[in-house]
Amino acid sequence: MDTTSYTFHHQVPIQVRMTDIDPVGHVNNSVQLTYYDLGRLKYLETIQKKEIDWQELDMVVVHTACDFYNSIFLNDNIVVETKVVGIGEKSVKILQRIIDNTTNEIKSTCYSIMSGYDKKNNCSKKIPEHFKTKVLEFEK
Repeated sequence: MDTTSYTFHHQVPIQVRMTDIDPVGHVNNSVQLTYYDLGRLKYLETIQKKEIDWQELDMVVVHTACDFYNSIFLNDNIVVETKVVGIGEKSVKILQRIIDNTTNEIKSTCYSIMSGYDKKNNCSKKIPEHFKTKVLEFEK
């Protein structure tokens, strides 16, 4: 997925830990998905200007697709960049990438879709207008 034409306004530094490294010596691909989870969480907290209250959970990830380009090693200086690229009636499309903050090399990219979620009734729901407004203000 080509992310070079997008401007990312949100970044989260990632500390690579020894337990993230697989026998080949690089960060395991499945671990990179946890980095993307952290990036999404911090993005949502940033635009809402508050920590996520898990009791008020109103969106869930329903789709994720990743492309892995370059290995990440223990001492790499990496960040996750996150951007909302679309909001529908019941879904939010998110584009992310992990880059080396020293070289700007793209390590991997991730495209996710989150769905509005009614926890009480276990079904989808509309994305609130106030959320859409906050995203538009942040992304400009």
